Amino acid sequence: MAVTSRELRNDRRSQVGMPTVKMGSVAYIVTGLLALLALYVLLSSVVDWSRVVMDDMRFGRPRTFHLTANVGRAEEANAPTHLIAMNLDRQVVILEIPGGDSTKTRALPGPYLFGAGEDLTPVTMRLADVNSDSAPDLVVRVKDEEMIYMNRDNAFQLITAEERQQLIQAGTTNP
Repeated sequence: MAVTSRELRNDRRSQVGMPTVKMGSVAYIVTGLLALLALYVLLSSVVDWSRVVMDDMRFGRPRTFHLTANVGRAEEANAPTHLIAMNLDRQVVILEIPGGDSTKTRALPGPYLFGAGEDLTPVTMRLADVNSDSAPDLVVRVKDEEMIYMNRDNAFQLITAEERQQLIQAGTTNP
């Protein structure tokens, strides 16, 4: 009976303590790895889809966020100011309706968002007194970026580079 080279190699591996690997087991390992990859891709797609659905329920389409507060306007004697942030096909727009009077609505320009799927990016807002002048300033958040609109001259105006430097030096905010 002749001994093949394969049997000789397997015999040597078993003597040294090395496991013998059959070609069928390699196929099972490769198939298992491909199945795990497919499962990962499927789960990633489901998570992304569910995130979009949750944002649809919270912010709607187009993405919209509302804020109502007294911001120190003369028109607020009857009602607070309404602020509406919208992502309109990648263009961020903030509407300010002082005292609920729609005839005095002001539009604040925001950034244009670049990239695939940016038309579904939520825009949120909050009021904070970032420069300690006792007037609430508007902080608009898109993804991980914040834009500050200072509350001055009876309107919200985008922060200037000089004001940003003053805030950084004062250490009152992280613009």
